[in-house]
Amino acid sequence: MALKVGDQAPDFKLFNTDKAEINLADYRGKNVVVLFFPLAFTGVCTAELCQMRDDIATYSGLNAEILGISVDSIFTLGKFKAEQNLPFNLLSDFNKETAQAYGAYYDTFVFGMHGVAKRSAFVIDAEGVIKYAEVLESAGDLPNFDAVKATLESL
Repeated sequence: MALKVGDQAPDFKLFNTDKAEINLADYRGKNVVVLFFPLAFTGVCTAELCQMRDDIATYSGLNAEILGISVDSIFTLGKFKAEQNLPFNLLSDFNKETAQAYGAYYDTFVFGMHGVAKRSAFVIDAEGVIKYAEVLESAGDLPNFDAVKATLESL
């Protein structure tokens, strides 16, 4: 079931690349941009996350934390984060529960892979309410970052 604006964001506890457990509830009082992405080291995912990296000052100025989530292992994500110098948490949804809870999930992806996160963007406000939700069917498309920023500016 797709989440929509006004829904309470499903909480999650996922491990980051430093092997620390990150809980969405820990971010209460801050705005959070949750980005699901299919796979580390792929062209569009790399471009998307590097765009967020290059624009990190804008998001920080909007009191927003960025959390990138994929079904990759923490080890793969750690290498990806280091290689791309990403200044925000990448979280492993290896068991695919969080992507499913957010409706950001491909049962079947390319090359016969099953259970990959759909590229998606969610803005969650300081109270844990979804203020922007975009789940893309095509992995080749990027989220509307102007709409993400406009949403953050309105909070």
